[in-house]
Amino acid sequence: MDLIKLTRQLGAAIQQDERYLAFQAARKANEEDDALNALIGKLNLVQLSYQQEAESPAPDEQKLSAYDEEFRSLYSELMQNPNMINYENARHDIDDMMNYIMQILGLCVNGEDPETCEPEVHDHGCGGSCSSCSGC
Repeated sequence: MDLIKLTRQLGAAIQQDERYLAFQAARKANEEDDALNALIGKLNLVQLSYQQEAESPAPDEQKLSAYDEEFRSLYSELMQNPNMINYENARHDIDDMMNYIMQILGLCVNGEDPETCEPEVHDHGCGGSCSSCSGC
């Protein structure tokens, strides 16, 4: 049995899955959203300015605070963009699918029956920010 061939077949099946197709459509919508991309550009510039100030010999705490506030404001605006909301939801669905697949493979490697093994499902109540959890 050729495991690489089977893996490629699984990859092809994943690319036909509705979650994958939704993720690709959401990614494309993000790429085509000029306002969203301009906002991402601003966010990156603020982050770069913050890093440069923080690494300077005598960082100005007021500037750092202002950059932090501007970053938070831009990030909040970014995450309220309908295309970004759709993208994050689609990304979460694809991540869930891939985690589930990986758990099944892990169970099989540990000797479980591939036909009947079932990963434990954990509802982490994920809000999208990994900073508040131990891992998704």
